[in-house]
Amino acid sequence: MAMNSSMVSQPEQEQLIEKLGIFKIQGRDKRGRKVLQIIGKLFPAKLVSVEALSKYLEKKIFPGLGERPFSVVYVHTAVQRSENFPGISALRSIFESIPIDVKDRLEAVYFLHPGLQSWLFLAAFGRLLFSGGLYSKLKYVSRLEFLWDHVRRSEMEMPEFVYDHDDELEYRPVTDYGLESDHPRVYYSPAVDYSPLSVYSMRCIA
Repeated sequence: MAMNSSMVSQPEQEQLIEKLGIFKIQGRDKRGRKVLQIIGKLFPAKLVSVEALSKYLEKKIFPGLGERPFSVVYVHTAVQRSENFPGISALRSIFESIPIDVKDRLEAVYFLHPGLQSWLFLAAFGRLLFSGGLYSKLKYVSRLEFLWDHVRRSEMEMPEFVYDHDDELEYRPVTDYGLESDHPRVYYSPAVDYSPLSVYSMRCIA
């Protein structure tokens, strides 16, 4: 029988989020702001409730961001809708649960490796889901090399599958569109089904 969040206690859900390393505060961007990294592929949408995620962020992540502006690097590489997407209503509930002062200090969201489907979804629902100007802070980044234009490369680790996907793009006939704020030209490549164990292989380029 498939498991869902109702079968796992909230403390256990919070422990799972911590163990998987979905959210990490690491490094700074080129403007000296702290960076919150979010690895979308690691998020177990079926096992974690909105309440557990909100409580985890409140206890473990928001205090570590301090009182100064910060940015977010959201890694969309190899995300699968059936496994990693919590749903539209859940996304809105999570966003609405974030304290106003935290929202105000968020100055940029770098969306790495967006697929066509994710971009179309955000183009259609982004302004509806994310109030307070967050949608305007969203920056689509097609390749790691463009991310390093904005984030200090030596201070950020990435899962191995992110590098693998980026390497694949080297051999595809695409036009790199770099960093754009609202209307990017998007190249969509089907997600690769990586083994869950491989996501824990990390490397940091100095």
